[in-house]
Amino acid sequence: MLQRIQTVYLLLAAASALGLIFVFHLWITNEGTTVFAKDKLPFFAAFLASGALSLITIFLFKNRKLQFVLGRLNIILNFFLLGFFVYLSLNLSGETEVSEKGIGMFLPIISIVFLALANKAIKKDEDLVKSVDRLR
Repeated sequence: MLQRIQTVYLLLAAASALGLIFVFHLWITNEGTTVFAKDKLPFFAAFLASGALSLITIFLFKNRKLQFVLGRLNIILNFFLLGFFVYLSLNLSGETEVSEKGIGMFLPIISIVFLALANKAIKKDEDLVKSVDRLR
């Protein structure tokens, strides 16, 4: 399980979804307070769901097809989260003044990249198993 490269990619995706949300802020309000993902329940729940799905996917190493499907589902979840952040950043109140968006809004991109790399490695493993089965 841990010797496969997709496990490393999935661990990195889970770390970016679960760990980095406490480090990077999403935005800074006009009053100067920083808003983290833990402060807004929908964002926090989406990041937790993405990280949990990545961790669950790691332990399904015997069922590569389900692992691949859960990886795709996680990518879609992160795209929705990214789209919501883009929509929110374009409609953030106080746009007549200069507002500061945080790097935390782009954390789903990091997760998407690692999940895509993991799915590529899972697909490669599945193709290898299929090619060995043809030789039997």
